[in-house]
Amino acid sequence: MKFDYLKSVSPLELVLFVVFVLYIVFPIDIPYLVASWMDSTLGMILLFCIGVYLFMHTTPILGVLFIFVAYELIRRTTAVTGRTAIIEYTPTQVKKDVEMSKMNPPQERTLEEDMVDLRAPIGKGNVSEYVESSFKPVSDKTVNVGSLI
Repeated sequence: MKFDYLKSVSPLELVLFVVFVLYIVFPIDIPYLVASWMDSTLGMILLFCIGVYLFMHTTPILGVLFIFVAYELIRRTTAVTGRTAIIEYTPTQVKKDVEMSKMNPPQERTLEEDMVDLRAPIGKGNVSEYVESSFKPVSDKTVNVGSLI
């Protein structure tokens, strides 16, 4: 069996391959400072850029292995920062709606509302009719009234 492929791989790529495998195999703890930085948007963008760079400029095996390393890194950082606990124990909108409907049951109509509907039905009476009258209101001059206010 020929190992011509291994001759074309640089020593730096071999070292990186070994480091990636060791990171995946062993449960290496991540400091909180690094974990909080990697768990941010900037950290995710950095992981994506490193992945693209590895796919374009190194062997594809190293790029695929980096995908697993990035997944493991994200999983470990969320465990350190506590984001998994926040996601796990934050209720969904459906649960919130169920709790709110329990706290706010439908209200029964009161006697006052029944009497108002009975005695003063709004929009249920006859249409108002316009009545012509001979009464004409008398008013004084309204010149410069706005200046009094």
